[in-house]
Amino acid sequence: MHEVGIMEGALDMARRLMEKNGGTRLMRVHMTIGSLSGVVPEALQSAFLALKDAYVAQDAALDVTWVEALCRCDACSADFSFTEHGYICPGCGDPALAILRGRELELTRVEWE
Repeated sequence: MHEVGIMEGALDMARRLMEKNGGTRLMRVHMTIGSLSGVVPEALQSAFLALKDAYVAQDAALDVTWVEALCRCDACSADFSFTEHGYICPGCGDPALAILRGRELELTRVEWE
C-alpha cells in the first residue's frame, strides 16, 4: 500500500510548512489526486488516520479533490473521458497519447493554528 508513503510525505511537507510559518497544530490537509495516479482514495484516508497523530495533526481532516482523467486524440483533437473510453477516441477510433489531466498527486493547501 504505497498510500502510506504518499501520506507520510504529504504530512511531512504540511508539518514543515506549518512550523516555518509559526503554526503549532495542523487542522486540514488538502490534496488533489488524479484517477490515473494509482492512489486508492480509501487507502489514502486510512493512511491519514493512522499517521496523523505523529505529525501534530490529531484533530486534522483530510480533504481530497478527485480529478477524472481526460485524454486528447492526436488524430482528431477530440477531448474525451478516460473513464468511459480508455485511450481509444470515441470519435475516430485512434488511440490518444495525450493525457490532459488525471495524473495529479499534489498537496494543494494546508491549514493550521
